[in-house]
Amino acid sequence: MKIRNPATAATLADVAADDSRAVRRKYLRARAAQPAWAALPIRKRLATIAAFRERVAALRETLARTLTEEVGKPIRQSRNELNGLLGRLDFFLAESTRSLRPETVLADVDGKMEERITHEPLGVIANISAWNYPYFVGSNVFVPALIAGNAVLYKPSEYATLTGLHIAQMLKESGVPEDVFVPVIGDGLAGAALLRQGVDGVFFTGSYATGRRIAASAGRRMIKTQLELGGKDPIYVCEDVDVASAAAAVADGAFYNNGQSCCAVERVYVAAPIHDAFVAAFVKEVRGFRIGDPLDEATYIGPLARRAQIALLERQVAQAVKLGGRLLCGGKALPGRGNWFQPTVIAGANHRMDLMREESFGPVIGIQQVAGDDEAVALMNDTDYGLTAGVYTKSEKRAKRILERVRAGTVYWNCCDRVSPRLPWSGVGHSGIGLTLSTYGIQTFTRPKAWHLRGA
Repeated sequence: MKIRNPATAATLADVAADDSRAVRRKYLRARAAQPAWAALPIRKRLATIAAFRERVAALRETLARTLTEEVGKPIRQSRNELNGLLGRLDFFLAESTRSLRPETVLADVDGKMEERITHEPLGVIANISAWNYPYFVGSNVFVPALIAGNAVLYKPSEYATLTGLHIAQMLKESGVPEDVFVPVIGDGLAGAALLRQGVDGVFFTGSYATGRRIAASAGRRMIKTQLELGGKDPIYVCEDVDVASAAAAVADGAFYNNGQSCCAVERVYVAAPIHDAFVAAFVKEVRGFRIGDPLDEATYIGPLARRAQIALLERQVAQAVKLGGRLLCGGKALPGRGNWFQPTVIAGANHRMDLMREESFGPVIGIQQVAGDDEAVALMNDTDYGLTAGVYTKSEKRAKRILERVRAGTVYWNCCDRVSPRLPWSGVGHSGIGLTLSTYGIQTFTRPKAWHLRGA
């Protein structure tokens, strides 16, 4: 399997992909190794994750460069992801013991009945991860899964294979047995082979279409299935904001990592009184984004990770213009080698356009004028997705009133495109089922066992 640089199309590495027999052998290794791993005291499992954290910190620059070269993420943004990973690891290290501790929920005064809950590991889990934030998305699953006593078959995206191999090597060097965390290398064929194994849970991050197929496959076996899928994340900008600062914040939320994020801003609704001023400020901000070599410290917009996405963006732009949208900047792929697309802003957008209804996952944004809060809420909810949504206004009371009516797993007031390890990360509708992060995201890798204990 060739690993290519999306900025130059140059081959970075040739990596052996796993066929179905290799995947089967890896599953059997993990199945055999998991009981001994689960039998270790949790403090010993936590010690390996603490050592992993030290490895990440020590190798941060090497890891960032690899991530940038194989995914195209600008180097400063790659460093930001690794810096953020350290904070997530700190959260799991601090909260896992308490979250997984047995709980006594009833102890009769006469001592004749006790009711307890313990948290048992699922067993062997399949973690099919994503390329856009491989350290964030992956660690949300494999770190708490390992802490809880599971073995992990980790399939990195084929677009982030080298990063996945870095992760496996660092965990091994940190004391996680190589049969407890096992990388599965390859494309969709390797993922399909992994799903045919007798795993006890499937944790997937990716598209809705693939998530549906995984859910159908896993559902036949009645195993734990968690799907973190796409989003069509809206922002509503009220008329009372500081226009320049709101435009800058929303533009960053839309174009950071080239818009290749499930929680990136994908559609913007602006109150009529400030609409024209906001659009002008937004376009000015976008025109100032520097496009170029992702290894350059000054670059903000790098290449798309996947060349196939260019055709989808071109279709969305062409349809939006045909349906009356005003192309204010961008709209085309850039010439030359690599997967480059201009940052694109379309005003006069509406919900007849795929641009406002289907996931773009690229540097393209539509802006629509609204008359007020009720229209904004109706449009924000006019989607099959429900991952994140946000509102910009000076009034906290107004923001809460709006966001209470929005169908989304995460909501923002005067911020966007933000994830916290302390809060659950979940979606509704086509954005998926289940959750990661928070203490709930630690317990999700276990099954609760109920104990009824009656004294003699």
